[in-house]
Amino acid sequence: MRTDMSLYLVTARYGENDEEFLEKIEEACKNGVSMVQLREKEITTFAYYELANKVKKVTDRYQIPLIINDRVDICLAVDAAGVHIGDDELPTGVTRSLIGNKILGRSVKSVLQAKEEQKNGADYLGVGAVFPTATKEKAQSTSLKTLKQVTQQVRIPVVAIGGITEERIKSFDHIGIDGVAVVSEIMKASDIGKKVRQMKKEFAQLEGK
Repeated sequence: MRTDMSLYLVTARYGENDEEFLEKIEEACKNGVSMVQLREKEITTFAYYELANKVKKVTDRYQIPLIINDRVDICLAVDAAGVHIGDDELPTGVTRSLIGNKILGRSVKSVLQAKEEQKNGADYLGVGAVFPTATKEKAQSTSLKTLKQVTQQVRIPVVAIGGITEERIKSFDHIGIDGVAVVSEIMKASDIGKKVRQMKKEFAQLEGK
């Protein structure tokens, strides 16, 4: 059975304390995000571990898989559902040997890379940045044409990422993706619950997803 990746929340901090941050995640979970990735680049290992435990209590409450960005050690320490790795992390095959049957996501930007990472054992692919994004300002862009080619040439789920807003979801009509990964559009929304419900509805209306 494939994991629901239709609305995949990737977290980011915008000055909140832990309590406010957790409240945002809970509001998103309560209203329909299907997966949560905890992404922290600037905190210590211990702080990451403590925060991941707190976030997992929220995601477990709503039976939503928690994915840890980059850090295999944190994923294993808190028994998260899986890990998502980028180009500068451990190779996919090595990561698989460490995490066993947990979910393994991999960031890719091309068809060639997508096919390679599928062969190496990735469970799903995050493809982008599809649109310009402030989260990763230097991120190399990936065209919608390339994104569609990836969906046609791999068997594992494909999630689009990068600058995705509610309005831009329509751009993925007939592209064949399994979901959209969203950061600031949800984490910075004035009404997170409403934003999640609207984005989920928009994605559900895509043809050929």
